[in-house]
Amino acid sequence: MELKHISELERATQRGSGEMFRLGMGLLFVVGVMLYATTRGIGGELNVMLVVAAVIGGYMAMNIGANDVANNVGPAVGSKAMSLGLALVIAAIFEAAGALIAGGEVVGTIRNGIIDASQLPSGQSFVWLMLAALLAGALWLNIATAVGAPVSTTHSIVGAVLGAGIAASGFGVANWGKVGQIAASWVISPLLGGIVAAGFLYFIKHRITYHTDMRAAAKRWVPLLIALMGWATSSYLLLKGLKSVLKIGFGAAMLYGLLFAIVLFVILRPVVARQADKLGNDKAGIKQLFTVPLIFAAALLSFAHGSNDVANAVGPLAAIVDVLTSTSGHVQAKAAIPTWVMMVGAIGIALGLALYGPKVIRTVGSEITELDQMRAYCIAMAATITVIIASQLGLPVSSTHIAVGGVFGVGFLREWIKHKYARMEDEIKAHHPEDDQGAIDAFMVRFTAAPVAEKGRMLTELKEQAKAHLDPAHFSKQERKALKRVYRQELVKRSQLKRIAAAWVITVPASAIMAAMLFFMIRGMMLS
Repeated sequence: MELKHISELERATQRGSGEMFRLGMGLLFVVGVMLYATTRGIGGELNVMLVVAAVIGGYMAMNIGANDVANNVGPAVGSKAMSLGLALVIAAIFEAAGALIAGGEVVGTIRNGIIDASQLPSGQSFVWLMLAALLAGALWLNIATAVGAPVSTTHSIVGAVLGAGIAASGFGVANWGKVGQIAASWVISPLLGGIVAAGFLYFIKHRITYHTDMRAAAKRWVPLLIALMGWATSSYLLLKGLKSVLKIGFGAAMLYGLLFAIVLFVILRPVVARQADKLGNDKAGIKQLFTVPLIFAAALLSFAHGSNDVANAVGPLAAIVDVLTSTSGHVQAKAAIPTWVMMVGAIGIALGLALYGPKVIRTVGSEITELDQMRAYCIAMAATITVIIASQLGLPVSSTHIAVGGVFGVGFLREWIKHKYARMEDEIKAHHPEDDQGAIDAFMVRFTAAPVAEKGRMLTELKEQAKAHLDPAHFSKQERKALKRVYRQELVKRSQLKRIAAAWVITVPASAIMAAMLFFMIRGMMLS
């Protein structure tokens, strides 16, 4: 056998061993959950349904970690603000901390009021429904993670509850108004996220990177931008991440966040000024000023996500435990979450992130468009500000869709700017003689270094000079072909856009169909 074939075999073996290790660790966690659940029997007796529910809940938690956490750390990893390894450690710690510290003491037994539990035939049917919904939601997340598509875990479990509910009690059990709101969020969430992220990037370019003295502009604006991030993330944490342990209104949360932002601005202003003096007067240097804030933002967003989305994994499990342990056997409006159930969710999310999270993190961070620290900052701002605004306006949004929409937003803005700059080059070349390349090059050097307002003035003067000399030269055919190629250059991968959009649209119906099929299967096995 040739050496190159041996090397290829070794590489294939290494990849296979990595997959086996991840699968083994996942199975070990599931088995551990199963063994522990056998000790939580009801009335001192083993309850098989409880054990099955615990195993499926742990599987769901791992899939949430593998898919949904990428939204918090993906842009920071893609921008090189932190390594993938550091991102996994930070996200795992803060996701688990958020779930355990602020995961909530009670959850609604029917996620988001998507179905009317009073129409279900019995508490037993409710248990079968929740088992089917948990398993269907987890399976769909597993499929999405395998293809690298970031999808909404909330939509996955909502679709699953809807499908299983209809299978259990017909179409009348569904709250179709709520379903309509969820469908609307497919458009609202990414659109709002993209607009907010693109708006911040446009602001940064015009206030900092388009200036000749970038360091001076950075000293003026970067402390303010970081303080604004502190305001948004702290308010978001108070409103979303700590809502179960700290009851606080919107106005108070925004006020406390503003006070924190003011203190942060006062502290950081001289720090940023000193750091900026050590950096180069170019984009590469200015980008470094956003690195540390991105790490803190990723940690805080992970904490808030853990406290919120742990309910997607343990909510149905807690509801099943509540029905099985209840003396009446009826479905309650709210279900208390036992500590061991919360531990299943917290550990499962952290483990799923560590084992299978990198694939979706790479999709969000580097496979949609090229990110740097400034662009990642804009996406983080979009993820927090959009959720806060939408929550107050009562708009249905998904944090996953917002973050991914922010990535697309900054990518499409970059395309628009690049095309606009190419048209400016067209104007410059069109008003110089074709053989005067030296004059074109000299003008382009001055044009590139000039601020935005100065660029417009230079173009106006160039057109007037060309009219005065009555010599409006134009591109040669070769130059025009080259320029058209520039116009067609895409900075956003359309294939990713289509794949992710398709995954978003089919999430609810796909999980609903799987849940309905699983419900009939479970009911058939239990009644046979």
